[in-house]
Amino acid sequence: MEELRAIGAAQQPTYPDLDARDRAVEKLGKMPPLVFAGECDSLRDKMAAVARGEAFLLQGGDCAETFEGVTAENVRNKLRVLLSMAVVLTYAASVPVVKVGRLAGQYAKPRSSDTETRDGVTLPAYRGDAVNGFDFTPEARHPDPQRLLDVYHASSATLNLARAFTTGGYADLRQMHAWNTDFVRNSPVGERYERIGDEIDRALAFMDAIGSDPDELHTVDFYSSHEALVLEYEHALTRIDSRTNLPYDVSGHFVWIGERTRQLDGAHVELLSRIANPIGVKLGPTSTADDALALYEKLNPEHVPGKVTFITRFGAEKIRDLLPTLVEKVTAAGAEVAWVTDPMHGNTFSTDNGYKTREFDAVIDEVRGFFEVHRALGTWPGGLHVELTGDDVTECLGGGMKLSAQDLEHRYETLCDPRLNRAQSLELAFLVAEMLAGRS
Repeated sequence: MEELRAIGAAQQPTYPDLDARDRAVEKLGKMPPLVFAGECDSLRDKMAAVARGEAFLLQGGDCAETFEGVTAENVRNKLRVLLSMAVVLTYAASVPVVKVGRLAGQYAKPRSSDTETRDGVTLPAYRGDAVNGFDFTPEARHPDPQRLLDVYHASSATLNLARAFTTGGYADLRQMHAWNTDFVRNSPVGERYERIGDEIDRALAFMDAIGSDPDELHTVDFYSSHEALVLEYEHALTRIDSRTNLPYDVSGHFVWIGERTRQLDGAHVELLSRIANPIGVKLGPTSTADDALALYEKLNPEHVPGKVTFITRFGAEKIRDLLPTLVEKVTAAGAEVAWVTDPMHGNTFSTDNGYKTREFDAVIDEVRGFFEVHRALGTWPGGLHVELTGDDVTECLGGGMKLSAQDLEHRYETLCDPRLNRAQSLELAFLVAEMLAGRS
């Protein structure tokens, strides 16, 4: 860790008490792994299939998790919407879907400024529950290294719940009607979802009749992911696997580097270049093909299939202009990567009534542009990375419910970026399924 500190890491908390930091990190380093290296290998193999054009990645969850949000209902609701989206994509597009949650570790957020000022009072910026509290008080905003241990315990509880739900019968395809009874009743796309459910029911009845009952109908492979932002946490949870003698970051199956921390000579890229997990890199409008290729070589010098995923976040207005050159040059150089779109981060703005939001139509337009570029180049549009929740929040405009700026005040609950609600998420899944099937 001293080597990483010497390199200099962007977007790190400033802990006033370094002894307290070191004690917390030492304790964290003795904790059991949150995920297993073999699970990471399994996901890396699946991401290799995505890169080859044989599968599609669905990655979604909260912008930033909170300790208060670690409840059975909250975790179940997020799993429910992701599983429902995966069913729609799998059935309507006839493609295997790799399911990855933005959960069990997404507790830290990069900020554009180290401080925040309100009414003449300046305090440290809120960097997520991993670092400090949201309330605008000196006590809450004080960076506390003990929170890194709280992140570990909250992530452990979330993973336990996720594993119980996905292997204990809740993920059984026969349950898909029960997942969304209220949604089907109240949502504009509920009828379409019910039709797919009925078709799957008939297919399952046929399989029952011929005595076929594969395990895949009852459980799903579900993986966790988060941005590898606070290096004290990620480094403390990096361990040498006894099978392979390789280092793995056992804080999550899949970790990614953000737009603000992808410096080629930076500490984040250095750490992730040394781990065997599948990893992602966010690429925004300032990214060049040379940047992408240099990052690929640094992060994956042995060219391991499935190791690197490029997550593009250009914005609906720029994706058709900026993405083609990037994909073309990376492909021509022989770098085998999974290409995934993040249609959320490039389409954020503030409304006149003071809410940070996104327009559903802009999200869809960026996804459509992503597909258009890949189809034109003959490459594979490998996946979707979205900020979403399983709750009926009002944080993004538009969609079938036609949410307006005035509607945002009803249930605007995010502490960072606006998320798609359950209805908008499933509507997105139908539209993406049509693109995957070549009908849009």
